[in-house]
Amino acid sequence: MPGPDEQPVATGAEQHYRALERLYASAPINRKFASVLHIPGEGLARLTFTITPEDYHAAGAAHGTIYFKMLDDAAFYAANTLATDRFLLTTSFNLHFTKPLRQGTVIAEGRWVTGKRRVFVAEARLVDEEGDEIGRGTGTFMRSRMALSSLPGYAAGGVSGL
Repeated sequence: MPGPDEQPVATGAEQHYRALERLYASAPINRKFASVLHIPGEGLARLTFTITPEDYHAAGAAHGTIYFKMLDDAAFYAANTLATDRFLLTTSFNLHFTKPLRQGTVIAEGRWVTGKRRVFVAEARLVDEEGDEIGRGTGTFMRSRMALSSLPGYAAGGVSGL
């Protein structure tokens, strides 16, 4: 057990989750969004997004591309918690919009459903500040040829040999 001034040693899985969080933060596209990824455990991902009027379409609500971004990212990272060697790629994604989204904080909750070898299925849902589900989606993801360890955002924390 670590002493009062010592940090507990992270497990390989926890190192992988933190590396995925860094990878998300390092992606150039994510500089355009006020968002933070947290991975609480295997098969789970939670993104917090801040929606502003700059994300709106002409009728004054968030454009569908924002829904897709949030849902795809949450499902993708939930699935990638189970793939410690390769970056996954989205091969298909189905969306269901249930409520217009306006300014505020939105939580995207991703959950792995099935698959651990080549193809993964994960789902995600969006919850607004009132606690209402505003959208959901299911994606299919497959292993790419890109090693996670070769991606600078992932490797920045020194995760290797996972």
